[in-house]
Amino acid sequence: MIYTVKARYMEKKMGEFYQKLTDGTIQNQKPDGYEIVNSMKRAKITGPESIQWSEMCLCPTPLKHERETVYKHFLTDIETEIVDDYMEFEGESFMDFIAKQHSDK
Repeated sequence: MIYTVKARYMEKKMGEFYQKLTDGTIQNQKPDGYEIVNSMKRAKITGPESIQWSEMCLCPTPLKHERETVYKHFLTDIETEIVDDYMEFEGESFMDFIAKQHSDK
């Protein structure tokens, strides 16, 4: 299934999140690492410390494995809604935002 996802990001953890998104740590996670990284590349900042994206998940519980392994460490207040296809959202690219803030640290 494909979901739209809204969440709040933990500002103090964004340096670590950016590192893991770009160094292969999350990308190499099976079975969903590739989708997590691509989802964060699709994510847009839609409000104060809030992001929104769409993501495919094959778990019976929406994003169960993704939450347990990655998202719970960096995101809070995660809300999901089933949609028919990937969606684009308006806002600044989340990856560009955290790259600017943390790539030189």
